[in-house]
Amino acid sequence: MAQNFAHGNFSHTQKKVRNGGGGRTPKDRARRKLSQNFLVDRHAIELLVKAARPSGLVLEPGAGEGVLTMALARAGAEVVGYEVDPLLVAKLKATTKLKIVRDDFTATRPPSEPFAVVGNIPYSITSSIVNWCLRASELTSATLVTQLEYARKRSGDFGRWSLVTVESWPWFSWGLLGRIGRESFRPVPSVDSAILRIERRPEPLIDNGGAWQELVELGFSGVGGSLYASLDRHYGGVGAAFDRAGIGRDAVVAFVHPDQWVTLFTSLQR
Repeated sequence: MAQNFAHGNFSHTQKKVRNGGGGRTPKDRARRKLSQNFLVDRHAIELLVKAARPSGLVLEPGAGEGVLTMALARAGAEVVGYEVDPLLVAKLKATTKLKIVRDDFTATRPPSEPFAVVGNIPYSITSSIVNWCLRASELTSATLVTQLEYARKRSGDFGRWSLVTVESWPWFSWGLLGRIGRESFRPVPSVDSAILRIERRPEPLIDNGGAWQELVELGFSGVGGSLYASLDRHYGGVGAAFDRAGIGRDAVVAFVHPDQWVTLFTSLQR
């Protein structure tokens, strides 16, 4: 069952890139507008490809200068690169035989066959790309270079869990597979990055997506003043369900592990 897991928008701010005259060149302005920070560190690219384990059809949002595109192809993937910058599209088509599409990745229709997404994505549209991936019924995985803070929030690395992660948890696992320093990019951004992997589970952990989403959104709503109070107003047997899941009555919603949510849901559905 397709779900909509889009919440929030986490963009990054890159450093101003100045030329010798003290101003930005047209290329600098274009890169800033398109949130272009090219991954130039070969070691970081190798880490990304290793994390992605590419095979079969792979879509790459923001192909840029094609460094990752070609690395994915060398690893054996059938790569389709998406790029909105017409100058980069022309350059890629002139220098490679790979399939490059000039289009907004988030506006395209997902393939009807199994596929993966791998990319050093524009941070200004991270949430849009992640949402696109979560809604694509044939997506097997998404391995994305994102802002470090975004990856930590979504993977539970802060010890807290976000709404979008919990909502999608029965269908997708989330993992932070490595950090990439800002010096690995040109222009150099003002924040570090990370490799975030979202992987579809072989089998869903639950079988009622609508009821799951209703439960999770109610829990995160804050209605009632606490997670327990929010749920107790709408469900019977909440106390016993909390006990089975190992959740304290005073638990803050963000600190409840997604697996505890699954146990909670299963108990309440009995």
